[in-house]
Amino acid sequence: MAPVTVRRDPKAGEDRSIWFVTGRRRPPKRFEGQVAVVTGASSGIGRALALKLAERGASVIGLARRRTLLDQVEGELYRRSPGSATQICDVGDTDAYREALAGIENERGRIDILVNNAGIDLMLEASEGELDTVRRVFDVNFFGTVAGTLAVLPGMVQRQSGIVVNVSSDSARAPEPGQGAYAASKAAVSAFSESVAHEVGPTGVCVHLLYPGWVPTAMGLSGHEDGGSLPPRVVRRTTEGVAALVADRMGGPRIDINAALLPLLAPMARTLAPLAYQKAMRRFATTG
Repeated sequence: MAPVTVRRDPKAGEDRSIWFVTGRRRPPKRFEGQVAVVTGASSGIGRALALKLAERGASVIGLARRRTLLDQVEGELYRRSPGSATQICDVGDTDAYREALAGIENERGRIDILVNNAGIDLMLEASEGELDTVRRVFDVNFFGTVAGTLAVLPGMVQRQSGIVVNVSSDSARAPEPGQGAYAASKAAVSAFSESVAHEVGPTGVCVHLLYPGWVPTAMGLSGHEDGGSLPPRVVRRTTEGVAALVADRMGGPRIDINAALLPLLAPMARTLAPLAYQKAMRRFATTG
């Protein structure tokens, strides 16, 4: 058997190794002929994922609320994959989101890949009893994700192929002060997606959970701009690195796609040293 050497790719954007066999890099996964839908495609991780999938050969339909930014993305998508397009859609309006997906399926014949990336992060002042904040966050982050997933699964199961990537957060594993609504919504996404993944896995459909680490998107930087400190370097990632990771890993056997490994220690710390963990988390806040 030919020797295998492992080298770290500094541009990979996550704690993984790029494998080289007999001195040659493994070719990137391709998606020619596949129809992919990416929500939140106007900026951040969603934009990077949409462009990466188009670069890898998929016809990508990018969904988002902001027309100006979507128009900019559409040109870049088309240059990479002429079958690509964009469409205005607010996933928080689950009826409109399901209609948009049904329209894409009718026009394109199927949806092979769905990335539920769109999300919002609103600070929750729990002491103020802000129930409306929790509802707004869940409408987009949880119910939008659930609506999209349930809309495309019947067709995927019938074809016995398909990929759904639902974006969670390391906050679901280690909730921070002031993040009750966001962390709870992402924890719900994780529980829902894992259950569905177990259910549909035997049919050939892959449902994944993406834990992207900390990425300097508008959402990720909001806490820093409010006076909070940046997270440790070991959990910082780039949108391009996360997009490449997802494109390489989706369709594989593992449910979770972890861009950073350090957050996996949080549940262990909570179990093995609960008081120290609580003390540390209570000192930490997204806003200063």
